Amino acid sequence: MSQPQPIDVPQPVDQNPEAGEKPQDVRGKSQGQLVRQRFFGNTGAVVSLVVLLFIVVLSVSSLGIGPIPGWWKWSPDATGTVIDGGRPTLSLLPPGLGEHPFGQDNLGRDLFAMAMQGTQYSLVVMIVVGLVAGIVGTVVGGLSGYFRGWTEAVLMRLTDVIIIIPLVILAALLGRLAISWVRAHGLPTFATVIALGLLIGLASWPPLARLVRGEFLTLREREFVDAARLAGASSGRIIFKHILPNTVGVITVNITLLMSSAILLETALSYLGLGIQAPDWSLGRLISENQTAFATRPWLFWWPGVFIVAIALTINFIGDGLRDAFDPRQRKFNPKRAREIGSGRDEHARDAVPATMATASSSSDGDAATPVTDGGGTR
Repeated sequence: MSQPQPIDVPQPVDQNPEAGEKPQDVRGKSQGQLVRQRFFGNTGAVVSLVVLLFIVVLSVSSLGIGPIPGWWKWSPDATGTVIDGGRPTLSLLPPGLGEHPFGQDNLGRDLFAMAMQGTQYSLVVMIVVGLVAGIVGTVVGGLSGYFRGWTEAVLMRLTDVIIIIPLVILAALLGRLAISWVRAHGLPTFATVIALGLLIGLASWPPLARLVRGEFLTLREREFVDAARLAGASSGRIIFKHILPNTVGVITVNITLLMSSAILLETALSYLGLGIQAPDWSLGRLISENQTAFATRPWLFWWPGVFIVAIALTINFIGDGLRDAFDPRQRKFNPKRAREIGSGRDEHARDAVPATMATASSSSDGDAATPVTDGGGTR
């Protein structure tokens, strides 16, 4: 009598001794992780962020902030002897920065110190405008979009009244009032900068309010909001827990655009003499004071302009990166990627044509070989 043969039982994958690796634990990514991954995958946005951080660190560390001193030895209002016609001493070779890397004006003041002070003030105005305009625009747009009715009518009419006034005129009027009020109360210069940013922000929120209102109008009709409402959630909980988190992308991207516009607006006001006044410096005031020296000492005009353009461009590129990170469907058209997709489709179509022709040929041969019957006979 033959012995029964052993039966080979397949081993599970994780118990196979020949398996070199254990199966990996696959976990989903949160919305924040996906946004960070997309943003840091955008080369332009990352480079712009690095450049902006470099400008911030350079301006703060060189002159210091508040009671914290900086490493640069010249102050913005210190005069001295004009050396070599005030030409810049900045060089890629030693000694590097030199005595006056950005040059001097006709009074011997150091342009690097003045540009760093102007950059500090412009950055503070930009941040304050972004915060104020972001908060006011989000509140006005959110309330009008969610509650509708008379709330929407009142808030949107207020928005329309403010938005029809030219922004430069409104900001100039409010900025002049802010500077006069601060000087009348004997407050320090930093209070003037904060007040200027605050009032410019109060004039810049209407475009954001309209966008937020449109988002709230769309989201309040979605199924998850209806489910929360049927579950007994209050209006505050629905707004803060369900609708507002889904509008963070739109709000964040548009705040960056407002900040970029704010630094250009502050520059324009200072250039017109309606912004930061003497003895303090802003980038716009530097351009205004040195515009007559453009032909003889152009570096006095170039360096403030370089910082204005650099800050505005980096903020715009960061905003583009945030837009693509929050909503990949809004990503800009990539011609190279489109050509790759198109070539792949063409190759797939060429591969599919012979198979289709072979199938059609075999079908026609089969039809020809099949006899056609008519009742009991064959034709």
